[in-house]
Amino acid sequence: MSRYTELINQREGLTMALSNRVVEESVIKCVNAISKAFLAGGKLFICGNGGSAADAQHMAAELVGRFGEERPGLPAIALTTDSSAITAIANDWNYEYVFKRQLEALGRPGDVILGISTSGAYKNVLAALAHARMQGIGSLGLTGATDTMMQHVCDVLINVGGSSTPIIQERMLVVEHTICQLVEEKLRGILF
Repeated sequence: MSRYTELINQREGLTMALSNRVVEESVIKCVNAISKAFLAGGKLFICGNGGSAADAQHMAAELVGRFGEERPGLPAIALTTDSSAITAIANDWNYEYVFKRQLEALGRPGDVILGISTSGAYKNVLAALAHARMQGIGSLGLTGATDTMMQHVCDVLINVGGSSTPIIQERMLVVEHTICQLVEEKLRGILF
C-alpha cells in the first residue's frame, strides 16, 4: 500500500470515528444552542488559537456568508480577527484575556460562544468560556483532548478524540461543517 493510500484510508476513518453516539449527541446540543441564540436575536462568538483561530474565522464566514444555501447572513463573530483589540488586550493585561475581554464588551445573555482548542488547555479560551457561563452566555467547546478543563466550563463539550493534532484538526473541521449545515437546516423556514 502506498503512503498516499494509507493517508486516504486514515482520513476516510474520520467520519467513522465521529459517528459515535456521544459526539452525535453533543453536536446536536451545540446546534440547538446556536439555533436558539439566533432565533432570539443573539450572536455566536467563536475563538481559538493557531489552527483553531483559522477554524473560528472559517466557521464564522460560513455562517455570515453561506454554507450550503442562499439565505440571510447569521450573526457569527470570530474573536480572532481584530488584531488591534487582541494586541492591546495582551499588552495591557495578558494574552489570557484576549477573548474574555472582547466577550465582556460584545456578548450579552442569550448569546453563545464556541471555544475551539485541540488540546483543551489554552488559558485564553478557558477564560472566555468561564466568563460566558457566569454572564448567561451559552458556553460550547470543541476539542480532541480526553481529559480537559474545558469540560468544567462548557455547557456542551464536543470531544472528537484523536492522538495527533492534525487528525484532531481534521475531525474538528468535519464537526464544524456539520454544525453549519445542521444550523442552516434547522433555521430553514423559520428565519429564512
